[in-house]
Amino acid sequence: MLEVNNIDVFYSEAEALRDVTVKVNRDEIVAVIGANGAGKTTLMKTIAGVLKPRKGSVKFNGERIDHLSPWDIVRRGIILVPEGRQIFYEMTTLENLMMGAYLSKDKKEIKNSLERVFKIFPRLEERKNQIAGTLSGGEQQMLATGRSLMSNPKLLLLDEPSLGLAPILVEKIYDAIEIIHEQGLMVLLVEQNALKALNISDRAYVLENGRTVLEDKSDRLINNDYVRRAYLGIT
Repeated sequence: MLEVNNIDVFYSEAEALRDVTVKVNRDEIVAVIGANGAGKTTLMKTIAGVLKPRKGSVKFNGERIDHLSPWDIVRRGIILVPEGRQIFYEMTTLENLMMGAYLSKDKKEIKNSLERVFKIFPRLEERKNQIAGTLSGGEQQMLATGRSLMSNPKLLLLDEPSLGLAPILVEKIYDAIEIIHEQGLMVLLVEQNALKALNISDRAYVLENGRTVLEDKSDRLINNDYVRRAYLGIT
């Protein structure tokens, strides 16, 4: 459903991505792993329409979307959960979630979406009247992910969901990702935590210096000697 085809992306005259191709098929979780600065976030921002490729194309459901605005891409069902969460810190948890439903005018649909989010993240229902800036890091990540689900997306882009979280909270976030996927969402996951990403995904890409250097089924990449040395710390 998602096809990123041979894109080049620049910041001013600095090249961030060169000839990168990534595909996400229906019913897949796809991971993109790589070191800090490899171009992972740039890839996500390009898919979401925040950045525009100088070369190549981005297609969703067969339609070219790389010329569209970010809000038009959201309307087509692609939602980015950004690195760093970027919640509205002075608003309540519930107000943050409702911001994710701004495209919908159907009160019943919004109510159903909210119930779905609370079922996946019960902690958010417990904290629904709490100011978002006072939530823990894990709760803020739940909130950012829950807010994205309020628009009933077809493809979820997750940028570094485990960043800065304690191991027990990482497990909770990844359990939620599996639930979300089982409910029918495609997921494109960017992570520095390569082992977690490879364990949850069907296929994966390795980005280095803005280029794709490996692509394979995730279970094969876990056993790839180079990946084990460079990203899993296994010699």
